[in-house]
Amino acid sequence: MKNFVEELRWRGMVHDVMPGTEEQLNKEVTAGYIGFDPTADSLHIGHLVQIMTLVHFQRCGHKPVALVGGATGMVGDPSGKSAERNLLSEDVLRHNVACVRKQLEKFLDFTGGASGAEMVNNYDWFKEFRFLDFIRDVGKHITVNYMMAKDSVRKRLEGENGLSFTEFTYQLVQGYDFLWLYENKNCKIQMGGSDQWGNIVTGTELIRRKSDGNAFAMTTKLITKADGTKFGKSEGGNVWLDPAKTSPYKFYQYWLNVSDEDAKNFIRIFTLKEQQEIEALIAEHALAPQERKLQKALAQDITIRVHSEEEYIKAIQASNVLFGNSTKEDLQSLDEGTLLSALEGVEQTSISRADYNATATVTDLLSVATGCLVFPSKGEARKMIQAGGVSINKVKLTDPNQNPSFDLLQNKYLIAQKGKKNYYLITIQ
Repeated sequence: MKNFVEELRWRGMVHDVMPGTEEQLNKEVTAGYIGFDPTADSLHIGHLVQIMTLVHFQRCGHKPVALVGGATGMVGDPSGKSAERNLLSEDVLRHNVACVRKQLEKFLDFTGGASGAEMVNNYDWFKEFRFLDFIRDVGKHITVNYMMAKDSVRKRLEGENGLSFTEFTYQLVQGYDFLWLYENKNCKIQMGGSDQWGNIVTGTELIRRKSDGNAFAMTTKLITKADGTKFGKSEGGNVWLDPAKTSPYKFYQYWLNVSDEDAKNFIRIFTLKEQQEIEALIAEHALAPQERKLQKALAQDITIRVHSEEEYIKAIQASNVLFGNSTKEDLQSLDEGTLLSALEGVEQTSISRADYNATATVTDLLSVATGCLVFPSKGEARKMIQAGGVSINKVKLTDPNQNPSFDLLQNKYLIAQKGKKNYYLITIQ
């Protein structure tokens, strides 16, 4: 059985470990859990650190328990927040829980056995728990002084917005989760991001006081980028695991475009590659950083695991549309979603099918018919076509008077390329 703490330590993931945790994990197969609040119907890459923590936990021979917080999602965790979150309805939470469950099943083995992953929803044990019973059976074991001493509580009390009673009780609710899992699933360790330390140790304290038990805690470092910007965000917001929210192409591009410094860090955290392979990759990358071998290895590994090898290949083909030597056949092989995702930032225009059919030459098409988007005049269009600097759908134009009878991509798109880097999307409506 591999040493779990040591595995995370060389990967640069460990922040805090409660004394005795490593000894417990080296002694026997241990159940440990991480909670995921279903505040959206998809996880995003900010959750990947905790997902990978559970993946390594299982690979080291232990039993991972993924807790989806159907109940805690109704309360809202104040940790790391400057304002109270909007509370979600039961129906929305139920939908979100189902979506999150499906995503976690891509990473963890739920087929059973001593180290088989298990998923639980804390709504199952909270839905019949009456308020008076909770404050009598749970609340009396943790003092207000203890709760007030937590950083997450103190920072909110000092802020402009204060802290609602709902949020103040969150650490008790999460603490009870740990107690319930300890008593019902023999779960002895809770893990999470470093901002969760206060909530986690409330659970270990509750277990000690109420069950006279011994439980453990471990947290991972919060991910920061070398340039100081927030990890997990792109210009369009969160980078989601759901392909409907963030296309596999954009997902792939996010990892491909990280800095060299971040790539060295991320490849340890987000892939399953072993230490020797990673060190060899870093050394190889240093010899020719312009080839971005580290970023390519990172993007390949994580895109395949989150989406699929098929989507990874599509992302490569889509990347080649703008940044490589793609062919007409490459373009035709892309589905509409991937094609549009790759061309999201390029200039676009549309013309009616009737106007397209009535356009006599490619010179007319690339100037007057498309509102002079590609060329401001027929003369400039004609001159550059004759010089061999223009292509449509990756086919180089040679005759300015050629009839524009092209095979439309998805029966409605043309991609015009002017020079090496200027692309234009023309939609035939």
